[in-house]
Amino acid sequence: MKTFRIGGVHPAENKLSAAEPIKIAELPKVAVYPMGQHIGAPAVPCVKKGDKVKVGTMIAEAGGFVSAPIFSGVSGTVLKVDTVVDASGYAKPAVYITVEGDEWEESIDRSDKLVTTKEKPELTPEDIIAKIKNAGIVGMGGACFPTHVKLSPPPGSKPEWVIINAVECEPYLTADHRLMLEKANEVLVGVDLLMRAGKVNKAYIGIEENKPDAIALLQEKCKVLYPNIEIVPLKTKYPQGGEKQLIDAVVRRQVPAPPALPVSVGAIVQNVGTAYAVYEAVMKNKPLFERVVTVTGKSLKHPSNLLVRMGTPMSQLIEACGGLPEDTGKVIGGGPMMGKALRNTEVPICKGSSGVLIMNDKEAKRAEPQTCIRCAKCVGACPMGLEPYLLATLSSKQMWDKAMKEDVVSCIECGSCQFTCPSNRPLLDLIRDGKSTVLRIIHEKKAAAREGK
Repeated sequence: MKTFRIGGVHPAENKLSAAEPIKIAELPKVAVYPMGQHIGAPAVPCVKKGDKVKVGTMIAEAGGFVSAPIFSGVSGTVLKVDTVVDASGYAKPAVYITVEGDEWEESIDRSDKLVTTKEKPELTPEDIIAKIKNAGIVGMGGACFPTHVKLSPPPGSKPEWVIINAVECEPYLTADHRLMLEKANEVLVGVDLLMRAGKVNKAYIGIEENKPDAIALLQEKCKVLYPNIEIVPLKTKYPQGGEKQLIDAVVRRQVPAPPALPVSVGAIVQNVGTAYAVYEAVMKNKPLFERVVTVTGKSLKHPSNLLVRMGTPMSQLIEACGGLPEDTGKVIGGGPMMGKALRNTEVPICKGSSGVLIMNDKEAKRAEPQTCIRCAKCVGACPMGLEPYLLATLSSKQMWDKAMKEDVVSCIECGSCQFTCPSNRPLLDLIRDGKSTVLRIIHEKKAAAREGK
């Protein structure tokens, strides 16, 4: 069974909602849309207070090439353009919409009819990329990198394959698993479109072995309809969903340190949820305004997978699944390894919101950190081959130059080091702080150099 070769851990999977079919979440009373739902320049509001919008109306334009427009997932009236505290914990510009009915833009095909690329042979790679860009599609696995940018590699880079991340290695989350089971045909059309957009003739879909039903279903369909798409069963290991780890696992190539990109070794990596969004955008003229979200937790009454209109507050989803348990210790946006604790549950669902995890008091409580015992477990667990104990120490002592030399910016913030540390050191917290500081220093130096010219 294939897997990546450096580091990794295997946390308890806790896929409590894996057998729960996708249900449609109720509409919110007020939908809130932060402008920074992607990597790159924030979107710029193109509506104002009092404007009427429909489901699928653009409410914010892309703020640059590495950016993405934002579309309303509801119909109603723009209440205000203000700020909201998003999952990052910081106040961000946002558009508020009071929900009135559920009126959709007429250009969106709402039928269930499957449309394949054979029915639209006129689509060129440029057409597909333009539709993806105009629909506001970004990476749905959480990184939220604008998809059209990934499909427009720098000069000199030649993609060889599309690799679909259907790993869902983060504990508790099952949204991608259910999507594959319930929308397999649409996902495969989306993969075909991504291959055409990337001008490649081969695609791989990496799925961990803890999803045997999804593996069997997609293998059966690909055998008959998509011989150029190969399903690759992978050993269950975290963080296999990281781009570099997935590429290593599937095609045995390792991406060098930045500024090298996955396409530097021939790979375009996209999440399975992104493939589905691409299908809807290109074949159904449907912008990205809803997604599947796992709402889960050991004390939650009804762990579920919900199809949610973006802008819906997480509190509403928690209520739909039985309400906030009395023993709640922490609410996480995402999964327990890479997700972040939320300041409140009114945080709206955005493009990168894969899950809402309610941790009970026992799970949420951190053990008291102890002195490092030099066991090197964190070194063995690091999928990037770094020395987390050293990077954490350098960060705590604010030794930024040394942290830069030790390649702190290559950390993917997966948390494997902190998970495996017997001394309960807050390694990830320290390294994350060091990485952001070093990146800021690098950015400031580059800006100063440009001004000097």
